[in-house]
Amino acid sequence: MLQPSGIIPAMVTPFDQHYEIDELALRQLTRRLIGANVDGLFCLGTNGEFFSLTFEEKLRVAEIVMEEAQGRLPVYVGAGCASTKETAELAVRLERMGVDALSVITPYFLSYTQAELAGHFRTVADACSLPVLLYNIPARTGNSLQPQTVKELSRVPNIVGIKDSSGSFDTILQYIELSGPDFAVLAGTDSLILPTLMAGGHGAIAATANVFPEVVKSIYTNWQQGKLDEAELQQRKLRALRSAFALGTLPSVLKEAMCMIGLPAGLSRLPVQPLNAAAKEQLRIVIDRYLEQADIT
Repeated sequence: MLQPSGIIPAMVTPFDQHYEIDELALRQLTRRLIGANVDGLFCLGTNGEFFSLTFEEKLRVAEIVMEEAQGRLPVYVGAGCASTKETAELAVRLERMGVDALSVITPYFLSYTQAELAGHFRTVADACSLPVLLYNIPARTGNSLQPQTVKELSRVPNIVGIKDSSGSFDTILQYIELSGPDFAVLAGTDSLILPTLMAGGHGAIAATANVFPEVVKSIYTNWQQGKLDEAELQQRKLRALRSAFALGTLPSVLKEAMCMIGLPAGLSRLPVQPLNAAAKEQLRIVIDRYLEQADIT
């Protein structure tokens, strides 16, 4: 069964001026990421605005990404919904479409016990035969997967790993320690890519890879080759862009950064507002500095 590893961009969902899915822009983004030799594609995550998409829109996004990937690299698709029933139904539909793996975020809005969260993931995993990647992002969902719960879920045959976006390196260390070497622990916080790899993790699902995939990929490549100083240099390059995310509501900054380098990402769906003039100016300084350092055009 697939073991997630390497650099997997957490793709945005481009929208047109009417806030509808911009299918041409999504295809362009997919091709660009594949051309950067990333190790997989992850659509319909938090930066993909899954929470603002309908059931059928989610299926269409997955279909487009799969068409462009053409089996050249694994496609991970976010199947997480607020309820177990809807999540399982989406998982079944995505499996029928032929996606390679699922990412399943913790259910949200209500606060759940660890037993309830474990039951949710077991039910979804039982509903399909696809590899399932757990997704922990407590700041957004209000629910955190505790290390002991992840250890328990790692024994489910088709639950193959976890994306951790808690921002807590200690949490990542505990996941790695308790879940064993065959269970993939992936950084979901871009500032922790190299530390996660050095601690025994398997890679990252990285939002900044939408903008500069070559830079993010080089962290993994240099780490693989034992070039830790170079890997650390590339890791540091992400710091300013990651910090700039605070200039607006997710994923408005990411989409604006993409537009600044000529990638049509469009705006985020309302109620997320575009960046104001001052925030755009600050972001422009960050992007110009990246272009100079990375020699990316």
